[in-house]
Amino acid sequence: MRHLLSVDDLSVDDITTLFATAADMHDVQSREVKKLPALRGRTVVNLFFEDSTRTRSSFEIAGKWLSADVINISAKGSSTSKGESLRDTVLTVCAMGVDGLVIRHQASGAALQVSQWVDAAVVNAGDGTHEHPTQALLDAYTLQRRLGSLEGRHVVIVGDLTHSRVFRSNVQCLTRLGAQVTVVAPPTLMPSGIAAWSAAAGFETSYDLDEVLPTADAVMMLRVQRERMSGGFFPSAREYTVGYGLTRDRLGVLGPDVPICHPGPMNRGLEIAADAADAAQSAVLEQVSSGLAIRMAVLYHLLAGDTRGGTA
Repeated sequence: MRHLLSVDDLSVDDITTLFATAADMHDVQSREVKKLPALRGRTVVNLFFEDSTRTRSSFEIAGKWLSADVINISAKGSSTSKGESLRDTVLTVCAMGVDGLVIRHQASGAALQVSQWVDAAVVNAGDGTHEHPTQALLDAYTLQRRLGSLEGRHVVIVGDLTHSRVFRSNVQCLTRLGAQVTVVAPPTLMPSGIAAWSAAAGFETSYDLDEVLPTADAVMMLRVQRERMSGGFFPSAREYTVGYGLTRDRLGVLGPDVPICHPGPMNRGLEIAADAADAAQSAVLEQVSSGLAIRMAVLYHLLAGDTRGGTA
């Protein structure tokens, strides 16, 4: 594995290997001294052009727990705020001998383009509305820990599909692991051309959450990304909640062992009620813990070993 730009870069065996490594990394979180020497001498730069709490902090902690030197750079603190191009920024950073570059950018395809400019290993931490591969990996890892094998399990993904890179990566990852996936959204938030894609990729689409929910083995609610919306995609927040929110009434439809996931940050009261977010079956905080383990596993497989990109 040279870079991690898309879930499509990974075979089932690759995902299984990452999950096995993540299980070992998960144990580190319960230790008194949370430090491994695997990446000693390596330098990782987190280059974030969009705001982030979970992804950025978990990549930072992952690198530090693996003993790498970690540097964080944000758009507001870089020369891009003065007009410098993305290419000049990443070439400048990597000229300092950086081994790994974790990048989040508002433009779809930015991570792929960066990987063609630099020698460092590149991890896509979210590019526009395209993909977010480590989020999909941590979601699948979380569900596998809760449900066992995902083969034949019905996973329902609900919400703002049009603007969601998480949905795009999760569909690829979950179906590759054998899950039956149904995506649910209002017509205005269902991506154009999804019928052809769903037929090719093997997932279902629906506009009726109440019809799909009773057969769900797991539910993933997506954030309504109002910062990416330039028009009226639904009449009001109240109407969206009534039609597509995981409300208290819908929580009662789910079995007590059905995991509830959300990639965060949550719009409580919009796409998910507080009762659902804080329910005993909620896996939201478990996703955060799993995210750290998965990102440790990704950095390890990209950067550990005698040669860059090799595995120990």
